[in-house]
Amino acid sequence: MLSSSATAALRTPSAPAPAARRVLVPLRFDAPPSPPQGAVASHRCEGQTMGTTWSVRCLLGRDDDAASIESGIDALLAQIVAQMSNWLDDSDIGRFNGAAAGSWLPLPPACFSVLQAALAVARDSGGAYDPSAGPLVSLWGFGPAGPRAAPPTADEVEAARARCGWARIQLDEEGRRARQPGGVSIDLCAIAKGYAVDAVSAWLSARGVSLHLVEIGGELRGEGVKPDGMPWWVELESPPAADDPRAGDAAVQTVVALHGLSVATSGDYRRYFDSGGRRYAHTLDPRTGYPASHALASVTVLHRQCMMADALSTALTVLGPEAGMAFATQRGIAARMLLRTPRGFTERLSPAFAAMLA
Repeated sequence: MLSSSATAALRTPSAPAPAARRVLVPLRFDAPPSPPQGAVASHRCEGQTMGTTWSVRCLLGRDDDAASIESGIDALLAQIVAQMSNWLDDSDIGRFNGAAAGSWLPLPPACFSVLQAALAVARDSGGAYDPSAGPLVSLWGFGPAGPRAAPPTADEVEAARARCGWARIQLDEEGRRARQPGGVSIDLCAIAKGYAVDAVSAWLSARGVSLHLVEIGGELRGEGVKPDGMPWWVELESPPAADDPRAGDAAVQTVVALHGLSVATSGDYRRYFDSGGRRYAHTLDPRTGYPASHALASVTVLHRQCMMADALSTALTVLGPEAGMAFATQRGIAARMLLRTPRGFTERLSPAFAAMLA
């Protein structure tokens, strides 16, 4: 497994209800790919991966073999897990995590690219997102070590923090190698799931299945349109009503046309444990060693790459409502934040997100 995140929470309505929902459309809306040759039929397939579920909705032509497409997706996802899962000692990342200090390990091209992207987000966010935070993730009960019912001690947190540090990881781009500085444990859970969405989408397009919607654990990417000519409409995820009974209609329902666009959401309601009357969420701040502590309930990011939407939603969640919104504004990131207030949820939109509202 890469993680044990919740199953998908996004819905795909056939069309937005104008009076009840807001609509977002990509600012760059290229002409959709041509439909497959011959008779066209809608197809849906699904399965299990990375501790969660995957699903694909697509349009198939007369000569497309649905069974081979489903088995091909399963094989691709298994390959990604075999490279990037820190839950497996014999994965490429697992071997890196167990390697001796000072050793250089070659990585497959996809794994190297994902790690490279993860380190870039870590640098840009000042460590708010850190792929080397594996020891902290495990310590807090969200990693391979299993869950816990009470928070760790301050000494345990400091010991785990001493093993982290994205800047300690060196990359050799020419040789596609990474250097284990000693004790570093990479955890790509906050970016690999998004990468997998991108990879499945690219795999489908390369095989002529160019009209599709891919979802893994609530992260999505859409290409083209449905048989009725409408885009792949998806409703953005919000905290469940039971999470805050005061929320009411504060979180406006928003649907987005996913054509050449991806969406990812990070929320403190997905994975957490309660202890002593306090919630400890799985989104950890590597800079402190503790779960992010602020009013943010969720962050949704729209991006052409699901890999980047995945990592950026985590970084913005850790940065918090003020620094996170400043980060999104400066970099043109389309982000929606939902904050808890005494009156329920309130919403903040980045300029790039607001510009997409139709």
